[in-house]
Amino acid sequence: MEFSNSYELLMELRKKELLKNKPRRWWPNFGTFEVVVGAILTQNTKWENVEKALTQWKMQNGEWRLEDIACCEPSYLAELIKPAGFYNQKSKRLITLSRNILRDFGDFESFKENVDREWLLSQKGIGFETADSILCYACGRETMVMDAYTKRLMKKHGYEFESYDEMKEWFERGVEENWDKLANFYENDLNLCYSRYHGKIVEFMKK
Repeated sequence: MEFSNSYELLMELRKKELLKNKPRRWWPNFGTFEVVVGAILTQNTKWENVEKALTQWKMQNGEWRLEDIACCEPSYLAELIKPAGFYNQKSKRLITLSRNILRDFGDFESFKENVDREWLLSQKGIGFETADSILCYACGRETMVMDAYTKRLMKKHGYEFESYDEMKEWFERGVEENWDKLANFYENDLNLCYSRYHGKIVEFMKK
């Protein structure tokens, strides 16, 4: 696979049909509070374990709702999210985050509309990757997520970046400079492009 910018890499990945049978924007339940939960739970653990944790809550309580987590007992939540690892820490962080969302935004819809990266990064336990995952997949923003798979792919092809944001800037620049050639593939929707691009990288590296 040869590429000199992120547009060329995307075109190479497009040939491989990596997202067959995956949700349209790759991350399950795009645009819901469950994405926020998943983004926290997936820290330092495999997605398969996250899915077990997400399902355990749903079997007991139905859909993941911001208001339910905000008033949840940490020990009860910890028990249900156990498969995701670091469950005591993650349960406290999810409860605190939920309360802060309600305090600062009132409800989840308002959070989706108004939250910014700075606010997310000021929350305990949220780093760049988690913040961008929430912005891209829960809030539908035009931002691309960098993760360990992306870093590994780039390193394999001789690209090393000083920082998370430098790598992100490289990816977004290549897409945006070539948007006239990509827009038709993605219904002129940059979020759709970024969400599928990140998904393609993850699925490619898993293989």
